[in-house]
Amino acid sequence: MKAGEIAVRVPTITVADPVARAVRLMAVGRLPGLVVVDDRGRPKIVLPGTQVLRLAVPGAYQDDPALARVVDEDHADRFWDELGNLTVGDCLPRQPLRPVTVPASATLLEVAALMARAHSPLVAVVDTDGVLTGAITLERLLVSLALSGLGD
Repeated sequence: MKAGEIAVRVPTITVADPVARAVRLMAVGRLPGLVVVDDRGRPKIVLPGTQVLRLAVPGAYQDDPALARVVDEDHADRFWDELGNLTVGDCLPRQPLRPVTVPASATLLEVAALMARAHSPLVAVVDTDGVLTGAITLERLLVSLALSGLGD
């Protein structure tokens, strides 16, 4: 089986999108992460869900767990309100990262190896021009592998 055969269409975001929109999109779509694309539909970065969450949690609370502990429960439940107009691009690492992508012709073993190596539950599938055609979630990969082994 090839990556293109099990890839599904997923909603994408851009660096100009608000972080709040990115988190909502992931939550509503029940996605394990998000694909950030450029204006030509090419994956710029694939963000695992924990990294999307990282965009939403103010840096001071990530850097100092003691600070997060002293915030009362009411305010702790509303840290989301502090996002304001913060965009995805504002929160991405300054050094360019290589997106977690595979060509549609990649085997499921190649997809699994990349997911394991990149610690990413989401892999973007691209065409020969590098344009996003879909994505493979960890769940979809595991189901495909399990079903392909039913004859065992």
